Amino acid sequence: MMQVSEPYEHVSHSLTHAFTLKSNRNYGAGKSSAIAVIESTLIKHGIEYINTREPGGTPLAESLRDMVKSVEHHEKLTEETELLLMYASRSQLLANKILPALAAGKWVIGDRHDLSSRAYQGGGRGFDETIMNTISDITLKGFRPDITLYLDIDPHIGLSRAKARGDLDRIELEKMDFFIRVHNKYRELAEQDDSIITVDAAQAMLTVHEDVEKAVIGFIAKTDKG
Repeated sequence: MMQVSEPYEHVSHSLTHAFTLKSNRNYGAGKSSAIAVIESTLIKHGIEYINTREPGGTPLAESLRDMVKSVEHHEKLTEETELLLMYASRSQLLANKILPALAAGKWVIGDRHDLSSRAYQGGGRGFDETIMNTISDITLKGFRPDITLYLDIDPHIGLSRAKARGDLDRIELEKMDFFIRVHNKYRELAEQDDSIITVDAAQAMLTVHEDVEKAVIGFIAKTDKG
């Protein structure tokens, strides 16, 4: 049994693609098909896994997701509330789904994680690093993924693809300068962290899939040696 009050840094095999689609959202970057490639690769190597998504992933976390994304609020959702809801949802997911799966020897494929908040709420909303670190430390207690696959695509392209798919949620309705700040933060963070592998999502989809598969196979080989 692993206590939630203890740091999570020793927990391994958390294969997470903070599919924080480069700039804006993961929309338009081919995230769903990339996840399918990861799943296929793990299956070929006989690795048992679960999928998660953020915000959401548990019943309570999904209700928080709805609060964050809804465009039907009759009052303004403040940036501070958005930030806290994101981490509250993430905390629920970590304690109730991710950690139990890891304890059972499964790998975890995460559709977004802390990197997304660092980019959206940190870069996009402008919350400083001290605030982000404090909230992350309280809710995640040092937990971080072993590997992040960051699908990088120009925000103009990504958002146009999202619009073509249908109605936009509350965050997707932000102005372009917001997504440019998010994109810049993603790239900044990716350059600073060797565990983040950047995949050019503007390439042909087949090439994107090949890059994703290569990264996953490389990570599996590394863990096998470890």
